[in-house]
Amino acid sequence: MNAQIDIRNVLPTVQVPTLVLNRIGDENVKIEEARYIASKIPGAKLVELPGRDHLPWVGNSGELLNEVQEFLTGTRPSYRGDRVLATILFTDIVSSTQHMSDLGDRKWRSLLERHNSLVRTEISRFKGIEIETTGDGFLVTFDGSARAIRCACAIRDALQPTGLGIRQGLHTGEIELLDEGIRGIGVHIAARVLEQASPNEVLVSRTVKDLISGSGINLAEKGSYHLKGIPEIWRLYTVSGGWVS
Repeated sequence: MNAQIDIRNVLPTVQVPTLVLNRIGDENVKIEEARYIASKIPGAKLVELPGRDHLPWVGNSGELLNEVQEFLTGTRPSYRGDRVLATILFTDIVSSTQHMSDLGDRKWRSLLERHNSLVRTEISRFKGIEIETTGDGFLVTFDGSARAIRCACAIRDALQPTGLGIRQGLHTGEIELLDEGIRGIGVHIAARVLEQASPNEVLVSRTVKDLISGSGINLAEKGSYHLKGIPEIWRLYTVSGGWVS
């Protein structure tokens, strides 16, 4: 219904200060549409944000809210990053480029939307915090390592009927919370753990293994690895059968 309403002839008559916000990769509303709207409303301010999500409360919502606050008040919020201990989960679709080539843009977009919906359902169920989407994957944080592993396993199982394989890597460490997301060595380590994961594998660092002692989750040692850009040798573990739901 919203998409069928044509108000282009009304735009030049808008007489109030106007802020137009749109993420550059928005899959529902193309950035060109936002640019057109802003060009037709007298004095409108256009802000193009990074990301692909359409819903304002998903993805880099803090960055979006900063723009709204500055537009309404004239000042941006002053914010100092806070450091917390968190379990970081990275997910990544296996052979996404090949899937896109085989299916074509329209079918791939539909499958990717289904993937995103299924992943977000499990993130919500296990009380994770979605930080951002990474094109064909997610970056998520949890306040508990065992819950993070259970979420990763649930995501893997939920995606099986779609035919999509998924790799997942987890690490627990201190991170810095920022308006635009998170950063810190813990985030880099989790990303490097993901790189060592095989299709449909949930791979965790030794730190995660030590923190889930007594949880009933079974892990098998995969080996010791040099993680790119990370000092020392890292022992990694794969989640095996028998994890507690």
